[in-house]
Amino acid sequence: MNKYWHVVTLGIQSTLVYRVNFLVRALFGLVPLLALILLWRAIFEGRTDAEIGGYQLSEMVTYYLIVNVVVALTAVTEDDWQIAADIKDGKISQFLLKPIDYLRYRLCLFAASRLVYTAAAILPTAGFLWFQRDAFLGPASGLHFAAFILSLALTALLQFFISFTMALLAFWVLEVATFIFILFAFEYIAGGHMFPLDMLPPAILSLLNLTPFPYMLYFPVQVYLGRLDGSVLAHGLLIQACWVAASYILARVVWGRGIRHYSAVGG
Repeated sequence: MNKYWHVVTLGIQSTLVYRVNFLVRALFGLVPLLALILLWRAIFEGRTDAEIGGYQLSEMVTYYLIVNVVVALTAVTEDDWQIAADIKDGKISQFLLKPIDYLRYRLCLFAASRLVYTAAAILPTAGFLWFQRDAFLGPASGLHFAAFILSLALTALLQFFISFTMALLAFWVLEVATFIFILFAFEYIAGGHMFPLDMLPPAILSLLNLTPFPYMLYFPVQVYLGRLDGSVLAHGLLIQACWVAASYILARVVWGRGIRHYSAVGG
């Protein structure tokens, strides 16, 4: 494991070059979040104790604030593009000749980038949470917070493995941008980024729960809010873990097939 720890340290050092970029991205990422919160405050104006879709104002504001936290800690930024570029430019050949697993290598770089991004974004995000403190709710309980942390880790792995698999399509197609944008669109809508998924009709929500998308964002936020308890919470964490395992296996299978299809010419 020493070589992978070395990859993490190198990844942190190289990513620190972009720390100002991360800070600016975090700051400007708060602008659409502020617009959403102001929109919902306007909707709830004059009826702060009312419920819309099963959410009070404080729950709705907290939902979007925690969504922002989950995205900052787990979202894949440039990793899929870099993986596709490694394949397209033939740079992946060097990893085939060394005792290093490419998936683990990329996972270490992903972890390093998330650490640096979190360090850069923590101050503006904390300031924004303090600014919204009148409506921001803490975790429902210590158990829910612990489950939230576990779910965050599973969400990060699920995000990475799915993005890794999509990037491996570069073994077969020249440009993977279309596939990545389609995945992002599905994740943005079906993951609960725009609105809580339980505001949808039950039939649509049931269909979405058969996909991994709710477990990439919506599920950990629901855990934090305490809207899942007991066996329902345990069952949700189990399903999320199963999606992580399935996405890992799929990534390994696609990698194996891609390597057999891959060829590089020249020095």
